Amino acid sequence: MNKIRVVDTTLRDGMHAVSHQFTPDDMVQIAKGLDEAGVDTIEIGHGDGLGGSSIQYGYAAAADQEYIEAVSQVLKRAKLSVLLLPGIGTSKDLSVAAKCGANVVRIATHVTEADVGEEYFRLAKEMGMEAIGFLMMSHMADVEKVVEQAKLFESYGADAAYVTDSAGALTPQGVKDRITALKKALRIKVGHHSHNNLGMAIGNTLTAIEAGADIVDGTCKGLGAGAGNAQIEVLTAVLNKAGYETGIDLYKIMDVADEIVAPKMKRPQIIDKNSLSIGYAGVYGSFLLHAIRASDRFGVDTRDILIEMGRRKTVGGQEDMIIDVAYELSHKKYKTEL
Repeated sequence: MNKIRVVDTTLRDGMHAVSHQFTPDDMVQIAKGLDEAGVDTIEIGHGDGLGGSSIQYGYAAAADQEYIEAVSQVLKRAKLSVLLLPGIGTSKDLSVAAKCGANVVRIATHVTEADVGEEYFRLAKEMGMEAIGFLMMSHMADVEKVVEQAKLFESYGADAAYVTDSAGALTPQGVKDRITALKKALRIKVGHHSHNNLGMAIGNTLTAIEAGADIVDGTCKGLGAGAGNAQIEVLTAVLNKAGYETGIDLYKIMDVADEIVAPKMKRPQIIDKNSLSIGYAGVYGSFLLHAIRASDRFGVDTRDILIEMGRRKTVGGQEDMIIDVAYELSHKKYKTEL
């Protein structure tokens, strides 16, 4: 039976869906349940990673250090992971995270900008951390470019490289092509992180595994940016039926999702017209709440904002452009009405 490593990101990607308001106590309760259910790695923190708590990306309920220290004290077997986006998180943030108990870091760059992560891979390895490269918005580059950038991660000392479908815009063929190519080109492990904006999170994750992915991600109840991530309790059941070993107890992960996470959710994690538009337009999942707020402020359709952001090929970190786009759309609407 093939062993698949599953990383749970309920307490990091899921933070987007609760406006980054999980408290340290919330994280402790959820992380303890995930650990007892047998999840291999648990990623925590602000939705945009270390240093993400800000006016630009939204303030979290607590500081990175508070979250990491609290969760590290209750984990008995699971690895503790953090996310770092160069330009948002810093070397100092990473050093503090390691000292507080994080032993895995996933360094996320745009799919064509792997080189901005080099210093963070070097630092992580110096501190004895596992370092995983995240090629975000992987749908925006062809297979050859994805391979080229993943090889850069490998040359910096990365332990694994991910095809990260930040927008939930990839179809199964797109996932298969990218994962297959990375498995042929790299000596390190290959992973996949999916979003459900086109309803493909579970299907794409299974496709990635069948194409050779060693590591995949999921979240309880699918909690995450946009329409969320692959639902980990569903993914566990699917992988069990497909003959893969995850080390996760199906009943226990179901209980964590339904009895601990669900009561803390602000709203059901569904594919609505706005999150569907994210996948269709191919824009960063965390744009959703920003676009909804801009829609209310300027009186324009959220979908129009997201589609225009996609047309402009915007990427993570350009959230400030949402206001500009909403203003421009409202101005055009006003002129049309005149």
